[in-house]
Amino acid sequence: MSDTVAGIWQALEKLEKPALGTLFADPARVADWSTRLDLPGGAIRFDWSKTHLDAAHAAQFDALADAVGFKVKRGAMFAGEVINVTEHRAVEHTALRGIGRDTSVEEATALHLRMKSLVEAIHAGALGEVKHLIHIGIGGSALGPALAIDALTRDGAKVDVQIVSNIDGCALEAAFAKCDPATTLIAVASKTFTTTETMTNADSALNWLRENGVGDPYGRVVALTASPDKAVDWGVDETRVLPFPESVGGRYSLWSSIGFPVALALGWDDFAEFLEGAAAMDRHFLESDGLANLPLRAAYADLYYARLRGCQTRACFAYDERLRLLPSYLQQLEMESNGKSVKANGSPVDGPTAPITWGGVGTDAQHAVFQLLHQGTNLVPVDFIAAIIPGDSLDPAHHRNLLANCFAQGAALMAGKEAKDGARAYPGDRPSATILCEDLNPATLGALIAFHEHRTFANAVLMEINAFDQFGVELGKEIAKSILGGGTKFDASTEALLAEAGIK
Repeated sequence: MSDTVAGIWQALEKLEKPALGTLFADPARVADWSTRLDLPGGAIRFDWSKTHLDAAHAAQFDALADAVGFKVKRGAMFAGEVINVTEHRAVEHTALRGIGRDTSVEEATALHLRMKSLVEAIHAGALGEVKHLIHIGIGGSALGPALAIDALTRDGAKVDVQIVSNIDGCALEAAFAKCDPATTLIAVASKTFTTTETMTNADSALNWLRENGVGDPYGRVVALTASPDKAVDWGVDETRVLPFPESVGGRYSLWSSIGFPVALALGWDDFAEFLEGAAAMDRHFLESDGLANLPLRAAYADLYYARLRGCQTRACFAYDERLRLLPSYLQQLEMESNGKSVKANGSPVDGPTAPITWGGVGTDAQHAVFQLLHQGTNLVPVDFIAAIIPGDSLDPAHHRNLLANCFAQGAALMAGKEAKDGARAYPGDRPSATILCEDLNPATLGALIAFHEHRTFANAVLMEINAFDQFGVELGKEIAKSILGGGTKFDASTEALLAEAGIK
């Protein structure tokens, strides 16, 4: 940590921490800390007024952003420079949305046209009748498609998509039970085309097709990968291999050919709107500075609570059934990106990095975990996400009740309630932020996901860590291979478990 950065953190720690009630004595509080951003799919309101950020903290965080070179590093990412220093790669998911290095954008456009041609050919019957797709991947190859398809196909899909990530055979069998082998395609999504879980599931899917009378099971497979040669060697015809660049990380790959199941389910026009919504957020992130930059503003709040208030978790509650998978998506995005203990230069970190991201869907969560949020001893910053236009056609009372509960929770966390009986007292002064979409559609979902991508990157830059490697996921997988390979001795507990399960 440089002396300048250390001095800024010391200044931040010395600042007063006024209560939310005190901050709201300022009549301009809401206007100063809420922003309505007009986007292709409709406006989104970002309200950070119920957080403890104030002008003094914002000024110091602005100074921190300058001291760590935030603008330079942001520009380097969009320019396609090598910012993933441990893996010596550029980070170019924004190029997939049309914003980045010219050559990378041109390559992304060509790859999207290839994917569009295949999607439209399938819809036109070039591969015979296709009613189902079993999409096999794990991590970023599954979480993004699952979120987008669940959110955007409630009114029906052009092709039914089943997403399988777990190597547990129960997951794959459940997908088989919903599909007719004669009308099913298999998508195998793996950056390296070597991921154990994915390739094991892919082999079983081929056997399922073969055992159910499909004469050429490989002819029913589409490969989504950054290693096209390996997909061809495995048996997929090159016409059904959809590549994506090495410079696109798994948890940032939804915009690439990993989005093939989304495009197949929605149709290409909707997928293009999804990309444009994300691109609009890219432009905002690239062109705005300081508090006007919404992902950066969110990162300021994240660091305030993690580093200045000792909050070890951050919760996200979607008051929209269509976004029920968003917390799971954000868990990987944020914790795999920023759950690090060293800086980008290899030195130890000097404070907490990513909090534990968790959450659920409203109003279910109110009857499960909100007890702790309102009256527990943990201070947990909360994000609420909702949409003004309902996703259902039932009595409007459903949606009014849903939104009323969403807004009430934020108000209650802030205000609290006094009572002589401590069991019935609410301490209040508990923070929340609200993201309110005008509508939930492909463009706004794209913008929401891109917002969180840039928020994650902004946090990493301010903490001086590399958000784009994930070596922490490797050791357990290596040990699993050693177990299956035999001949390796483990601790007494592990040896006993292996013996009990009959694995050794």
